[in-house]
Amino acid sequence: MSIVDEAKATVKGAVQGVMQKAIALAPDSWIPGGVPDPLIRERHGQTGRPVSRIDGPMKVAGQAPFAAEFPLDGMAYAAVLFSRIAKGRIASIDTAMAEAAPGVVLVMTHRNAPRMAAMPPFMSSAKAAGGNDLPILQDDRIHWNGQPVAVVLAETQEQADHATSLIEVSYAADEAVTSFAEAKAQGTKPGEFQGQPLKLAVGDAEDELAKAAFKVDAVYKTPRHNHNPIELHAATVGWDGDTLRVHDASQAVAHVAWSLGHIFGIGEDKVRVTSPFVGGGFGSKTLWDHQVLAAAASKLAGRPVRIMLSREGVYRIVGGRTLTEQRCAIGADADGRFTALVHTGTVAMTRHNAMPEPFILPARSAYQSGSFDLRVDVAYVDMIANTFMRAPGESVGTFGLESAIDELAVAMDIDPIELRLKNEPEQDPTTGLPFSQRDVEKAYRDGAERFGWTERPKTPGSWRDGEWLVGMGVATATYPYYRMPGGAARLTVDATGHVTVDIAAHEMGMGTATAHSQVTADRLGVELDQVTFNYGDNVLPGVVLAGGSQQTAAIGASIIAAQTALYTELLKLAGNDSPLAGLKPDEVGGYRGGLAALDDPSRHESYASILSRAQRDSVSAEGTPPMPLELQHWSMHSHGAIFVEARVNAVTGETRISRMLGSFDCGVILNPKTATSQFRGGMIMGLGLALTEETMFDERTGRIMNPSLAEYHVPVHLDVPEIDVIWTGIPDPHAPMGARGIGEIGITGVGAAVANAIYNATGRRVRDLPITLDKIVD
Repeated sequence: MSIVDEAKATVKGAVQGVMQKAIALAPDSWIPGGVPDPLIRERHGQTGRPVSRIDGPMKVAGQAPFAAEFPLDGMAYAAVLFSRIAKGRIASIDTAMAEAAPGVVLVMTHRNAPRMAAMPPFMSSAKAAGGNDLPILQDDRIHWNGQPVAVVLAETQEQADHATSLIEVSYAADEAVTSFAEAKAQGTKPGEFQGQPLKLAVGDAEDELAKAAFKVDAVYKTPRHNHNPIELHAATVGWDGDTLRVHDASQAVAHVAWSLGHIFGIGEDKVRVTSPFVGGGFGSKTLWDHQVLAAAASKLAGRPVRIMLSREGVYRIVGGRTLTEQRCAIGADADGRFTALVHTGTVAMTRHNAMPEPFILPARSAYQSGSFDLRVDVAYVDMIANTFMRAPGESVGTFGLESAIDELAVAMDIDPIELRLKNEPEQDPTTGLPFSQRDVEKAYRDGAERFGWTERPKTPGSWRDGEWLVGMGVATATYPYYRMPGGAARLTVDATGHVTVDIAAHEMGMGTATAHSQVTADRLGVELDQVTFNYGDNVLPGVVLAGGSQQTAAIGASIIAAQTALYTELLKLAGNDSPLAGLKPDEVGGYRGGLAALDDPSRHESYASILSRAQRDSVSAEGTPPMPLELQHWSMHSHGAIFVEARVNAVTGETRISRMLGSFDCGVILNPKTATSQFRGGMIMGLGLALTEETMFDERTGRIMNPSLAEYHVPVHLDVPEIDVIWTGIPDPHAPMGARGIGEIGITGVGAAVANAIYNATGRRVRDLPITLDKIVD
């Protein structure tokens, strides 16, 4: 053998060794009974890198157009007038002065609005995106305080805003239920979430609670919350004949397109919704009245329309999170093992959608217990519809559950981490399914060591730093894995080896386009700058919702399916003269700008060579992933441990959070840089939930009284301490790419960790969020 041949053999052996080692480390199939997912074994160095967001330069340069930044010829500007009663009808409406005001193009009310079908509420159909089931400006009825009653179009935004103030409306009010206490007194009904009853019983929890050696039984309350994305809800809308064009701020472009088609009685193919950049969504940016109002007014006026809600307008017509009243009771034996777990309570909801806050979800799987009683009841209030808000259920449910566990730990004189780990389940405690991957203990142990948990005061109020009482608290973070059906993707590779991904997904600032460009580069064996990721347009393949922390899994599964289809096409084009001849799609992988046999990388041909051989400029293939059957075989959840150090001024009661750490177990982290930002963002939102955020709802009138960032307090820079983030990074063998979603888990557990830290600092137990001065000082 010559030196050259020997060198080639050495290189070949080394490459094969690396690939075989990677295969050995790869997780099992994420599809039950399917072939192993080849992503982990095909890693070429892109996945897992802390890559900066690829849309960052455009945003910094001001070149990223948001929904209210698309200029259209002849565009009019919209302003909305909101009702001032909670229930009743419009007795009279005088628009004469508004119509005569300078620059006014149109005043639209229920008297002249085009006929439209009622909004299809979310989950009523596969693509329904509406926030409620009500018709918009179709009659004189009022269903909540803040409902739109008129829209003004004018040549400028200032002219439209002014004209709305000139509209005179009188109302005939009906008796409305706006008090939570009154709503409960009128009777409650069992809640449902995503079509499933919010009720579960295992054994006789009340009997076991009564017999328990140790127990805690308390009521925990959380208030209403409102969405406050930096980008206000907006749309730029125009009609071209019977085709509707919408530039939206959306986390559901395909759903919004279908729903608008339903409302206006046109085919889905007659609606084009694009949303390339979204300045925060958190569950709020689906379909609300404003997009429909803009499209209807545009149709009447024959001109394109831009609508951007004011901050007050967002509070008036975009739903938020409802209040909760939770009873959490836990019984334990002398060893600290739970014998009873009761988590029940009531939430408020309108009759016009189906979104009770499902606060019992964490209790279903977080801990082992001998018995369970879990239930959410609904009391109906005449108010704006609730909607999804970051980690619906888990964010507020963990406040009750994790606070109760801390109280039990105090009663038993046991470290709260050890109490939690004593009750770690071996399988899902309420379904019996095995966990797909669960390393909660590692997350806790790693977090405790890094945070310095051993320095926590054993006696509340014993650590003092001048005027400041210092304490530490901890809580479990948890959020389920979801992967919604309906995803699909198209992959195109051209003669230069450039790869394009097309999928109707969304980028709301969390790094979706960046992370999946990395994934695609690894899967196809190309460099990151050879990938283009197209998204945010309903004409692209797929029906992908950016919500439930499931978009990453949905996109990943779609890319995997499209990759298989693309490999099939490429192998056909390669033909019998190719080194790849005779290989099947599951026997090749992306490697060095082409395909190679998994068991013999020397059998390699570049994409450029394959296409040249076939005399093609490019080749495309679409793939649709299988239904999310993994959820039928495995209990799949992300977890974490939230550590908080709180300082409470002994004189004033002022609370400052001085340190936070989140230790997470969420599977593979695709991009550490964007993931850290996601985790921290969620934890900051958790600080708001714990200390500042509360929608002031006037129960006399049903009106939100603090609809602005001057009065609704979200955390600002001075409220946010150093936040450290670590993770286990252990792959989930049954999730696409080994990764679970991370967008929402950061907020879960934070409310309880803060409350527990404040108790450790002061000895004062607060069970009613937000934790304000009056709840701490005597």
